[in-house]
Amino acid sequence: MEAVIQINQLSKTFKGTETVSNVNMNIKKGEIYGFLGPNGAGKTTIMKMILNLVKPSSGEIIVFNQPVLTTSYRYLKKIGSIIEYPVFYERLTAKENLELHCQYVGYHDKKAVNEALEIVGLHNVGNKKIHEFSLGMKQRLGIARAIVAKPEILILDEPINGLDPIGIKDIRELLLLLKEKYGMTILISSHIVSEIESIADTIGIINHGKVLKEVKMEEIRKENVGYLEIKIDNLKKTIRVLEDKLEIKKYEIVDHDLIRIFEQDISQSQINKELIINDVIVKEIEKKQYNLEAYFLKLINGGNQHA
Repeated sequence: MEAVIQINQLSKTFKGTETVSNVNMNIKKGEIYGFLGPNGAGKTTIMKMILNLVKPSSGEIIVFNQPVLTTSYRYLKKIGSIIEYPVFYERLTAKENLELHCQYVGYHDKKAVNEALEIVGLHNVGNKKIHEFSLGMKQRLGIARAIVAKPEILILDEPINGLDPIGIKDIRELLLLLKEKYGMTILISSHIVSEIESIADTIGIINHGKVLKEVKMEEIRKENVGYLEIKIDNLKKTIRVLEDKLEIKKYEIVDHDLIRIFEQDISQSQINKELIINDVIVKEIEKKQYNLEAYFLKLINGGNQHA
């Protein structure tokens, strides 16, 4: 698949502080790219630079094989976006807000507004005024506005922020529909790992303005090995038991009282027994699967895994 957005060595400095540092990203046509990182990691700044709302200090952004220059704007007709929180004219209806947007961007397909409302599940409330909308309805209307002009790329900045579980599920299903039925390429940022895991094809993990890893979800799932998570009272004593008594080398220190063991040849009961014999209090012991959250936290925390 060809890359529709390529980012090479992108940096941004605000008032002497580098907020985005030498970022490289490749977003392929027709995929959902999950941009994952803590709040303040630089996700919104990068999205704004793709949309030419913020100018890079250095580096290169290429969209549809064309470099984005300070004067570039035509490529934006092929991109729909929600950056931060979607804002509407509160006293106008959903339909009127979308019609105004179409006029503004010069898009004149009369069926487009109703189609967009239908896709996001708001066709029954098109004549309702925005001040009567719930947060979830406003988020869906924001996506309707972003897709009304039939863009090829959709850029969504934290679209599930503040939504309840039903609202989150609705947005998740909607994004999968836009990818599968309409062939849209979607760049979505979030700090909620489980939601990105459920929809993304590729993950870009960012922290402190640096992209730490760009990886296919498929690869993470292949590495999805089981592990044993143990909550203990004494980390140093536990490590001594694991290494000296059980000869376990593959483990990860998660916290001062939490450790993960990746050895497959030693049973849970064997480990538990040896810890107790050596005066380690085992508060909890549980078998788990290594998932995106574990992968993400390991990268963000610098990877305290022993192998």
